[in-house]
Amino acid sequence: MKRVKAACICQTLHFMLKEDAAHGWAVKQVNQEVENYKNTLERKDIQHKIVEESVQPDGSVILRIIKQYNKSPVGDYLK
Repeated sequence: MKRVKAACICQTLHFMLKEDAAHGWAVKQVNQEVENYKNTLERKDIQHKIVEESVQPDGSVILRIIKQYNKSPVGDYLK
């Protein structure tokens, strides 16, 4: 029998601008979406570590994150 001792998932998320929207409004929406994503992680008690958050020249945001996978123990992944 096998058991998961620790599990995390590494993701690179690109929060992109809406193409058919005004640039200023689209940047504001992206920033709001990033904050909502972070708040959701906190609200759902998902253990996570943001490795990098970078704003691109066009205003979009790339977020590199390591997060808990399916409520499994995280072991040493988030240290």
